[in-house]
Amino acid sequence: MATLDILYFAWVREAIGRDGETVEHPGAEATIADLIDSLVPRGPGYAEAFADRSRLRAALDHAFVPLETPLGNAHELALFPPVTGG
Repeated sequence: MATLDILYFAWVREAIGRDGETVEHPGAEATIADLIDSLVPRGPGYAEAFADRSRLRAALDHAFVPLETPLGNAHELALFPPVTGG
């Protein structure tokens, strides 16, 4: 069974209440958005964190990608708010 490590940052981590988890890899054709959909029923923190997808950014194996990106054979997914500079 293949697994996928998910890392949560900033308010995503705060809403969910953990900094990461390992899940069963849903398959190469599944998108990041599909995976997020499967996480929402896990609890109110997930629903809160993923309610407004326009506020989410993703990195798949350390490369920034859109949420519509297929997971492929990735080993790590990071979910975080948009990065701002100052």
